[in-house]
Amino acid sequence: MMNPGLQYPMFGPEIQCPHCRQTIPALTLTDTYLCPRHGAFEANPKNGELIHLQSGRHWRRWNNEWYRQHTHPDGIRFEIHEALDKLYTQGYRATRVIIARRYQELMSGYLERSTPWRSGQPEITSARLYGLPVEFSPDSAEDPCWEVINFDLEKEPGVPVRYPYFRLFE
Repeated sequence: MMNPGLQYPMFGPEIQCPHCRQTIPALTLTDTYLCPRHGAFEANPKNGELIHLQSGRHWRRWNNEWYRQHTHPDGIRFEIHEALDKLYTQGYRATRVIIARRYQELMSGYLERSTPWRSGQPEITSARLYGLPVEFSPDSAEDPCWEVINFDLEKEPGVPVRYPYFRLFE
């Protein structure tokens, strides 16, 4: 008798589609999940990624949530912009963006830089994105979630003083 666990891909008999969050089934005896809206996703047991076959986008899971793994700065900038809009509609304002350290090189050319001009002060540049201060996460060896998640927004109740997030791609 065959072990039933071996009939399904590594994430089990069903998952939520990373795009639409609809529950989608695994195809037995394959490494594939099939969403009626978004097509096939293939599980890669070697690196724990889910790959959307049509677009080639890669996803990884942390705490049962899918996170797209970006290869271009516009992808992560767009994702941050969407999260800022969502916060705004929920009555919050972001106070800081923390981006996964693995994206530091990818994002460095797309961050706004400001340098204090007061004389006698050492040159300290602070990076900003959509007008918000940016920090990079601790190393993923210190905190493993940063190997998968892309960013985190610190927030507080209230609407932004000036809503800077409309400048998506300056």
